[in-house]
Amino acid sequence: MGFRRIYCEVSGREINVPEKVDRIVSLSPAITETLYLLGLGDRIAGVTAYDVHPPEALNKTIVAGYNKVSLKKLKEVDPQLVFATTGYQRDLALKISELYPTYVIELPVSVASIIDMVVKVGDVTGEFEKARILSKSLLQKVSELSNSLNGKVYVEIDLGGPVTFGALSYITDGVELLGLKNIFGEDFVEWEVPNFKRVVEEDPDFIIYEPKMFSKTSREDVIKILHSRGWNKLRAEVMITPGPYDFLAHHGPGFINEAMLWIVKNALQSEQRNR
Repeated sequence: MGFRRIYCEVSGREINVPEKVDRIVSLSPAITETLYLLGLGDRIAGVTAYDVHPPEALNKTIVAGYNKVSLKKLKEVDPQLVFATTGYQRDLALKISELYPTYVIELPVSVASIIDMVVKVGDVTGEFEKARILSKSLLQKVSELSNSLNGKVYVEIDLGGPVTFGALSYITDGVELLGLKNIFGEDFVEWEVPNFKRVVEEDPDFIIYEPKMFSKTSREDVIKILHSRGWNKLRAEVMITPGPYDFLAHHGPGFINEAMLWIVKNALQSEQRNR
């Protein structure tokens, strides 16, 4: 079996990857989704407990959480290649890179970064052409959706508490590509605990709320939460992300193909209702 030598800029390590990788461990739900879209789902030997995109990933062997990995399970699946990301996984990724060939990809700060991740996963796995086709389709989708909307938006995700997003987040980049203005979008941070008073002052046209992953939070529950903050007089249309899984918080290709498209459809429907 032939090998390809690949240098990982993040870890500073050169790794040897088989020409055909049969056992891949993905420690990133976004990378897992990308692997499936590249036709490599059958080669995934291990994932995290949060891999739900696509649903087939739920059937894979769980070897890790967000920032903890079972070295026993990792040894059992004996990966030929491990994918990980930076941020909360940086230390874990560097530790694993001492044991297995590990390619670490930076967390995205923009929609373009998500597409760049697709290309990198394709390059490392040898699926160059499929990655180019996928990246082209994502670029086309972004082009189709760009500047579809107008107005101000407030985005919140329950990550064990309210979190909103600033200039360094792909979420801000995504909503602003759609033509919306994120009211916290000029804060020089990736994420922050929102200033509720500032939301009232900004009086956004839209509020996009994502409940905590795996929760059964209903629309009525969300409205109660927002009203408890004194936001019942805001003019904003409240959009609640669908399903119990991460949606905006998922930074795979689905953020473009599903989340950005969903925002446009819901916002346009709201505008039609209010005419």
